[in-house]
Amino acid sequence: MEINTATAGAATAAGQSQIKLAQDFDQFLTLLTTQLQFQDPLDPLDSGEFTDQLVAFTQVEQSISTNKNLELLISQTKNAAMSNAVGFLGNEVTIETDRAGLRNSTAKWEYGLQTNAEVVKLTVSDSAGKIVFEGTGDNRAGLHDFVWNAPAGTPDGIYQLAISSTSANGSEIQTAIYSKGKVEAIEVLNGDVHLSVNGILTAASNIQAVKQSTPVVETAS
Repeated sequence: MEINTATAGAATAAGQSQIKLAQDFDQFLTLLTTQLQFQDPLDPLDSGEFTDQLVAFTQVEQSISTNKNLELLISQTKNAAMSNAVGFLGNEVTIETDRAGLRNSTAKWEYGLQTNAEVVKLTVSDSAGKIVFEGTGDNRAGLHDFVWNAPAGTPDGIYQLAISSTSANGSEIQTAIYSKGKVEAIEVLNGDVHLSVNGILTAASNIQAVKQSTPVVETAS
């Protein structure tokens, strides 16, 4: 089981903006002090201009504060999503894809037929597109499990299932394909939580079903 998360080594964008604002404000005060020291007593500087600049700095500071709150909210949401995803680790899940990961010479799929079919042809291909299995499947309407027991020596990897189902009059029947596998790791990519299911990386939202693994309980003889 594995969990991969990005480390927060760099400052947030809002934090960096706040540092830059503080530097700019220090420069502004330095310039203001210098101008006041050398202004013409008979033609003093317009105080309204300074007031406008101070108001502008205040508005920017408020915007940065709002961004920091949004970043905090997003971070908390991601942490909650990660915590929820941990519950998938080690369990078998069903995902909506025609690809399945081969583990211990076994790959699992589930397919659905909209109506009864005359013939259901199943074809499994490797990542290079080479056909490694051809056979027939259950032709009744509904969901059906298909487990491919690969020949000894078949390398682990991602394999793809294709289904051709036709009715008695030769017309194509609509099918849906899902794959099953164990959640081996959790990763965060571009801010979204993904699960590694027998080597297939998928969004947590793509999970269709979960089957909790039952631990083996040893009894004393």
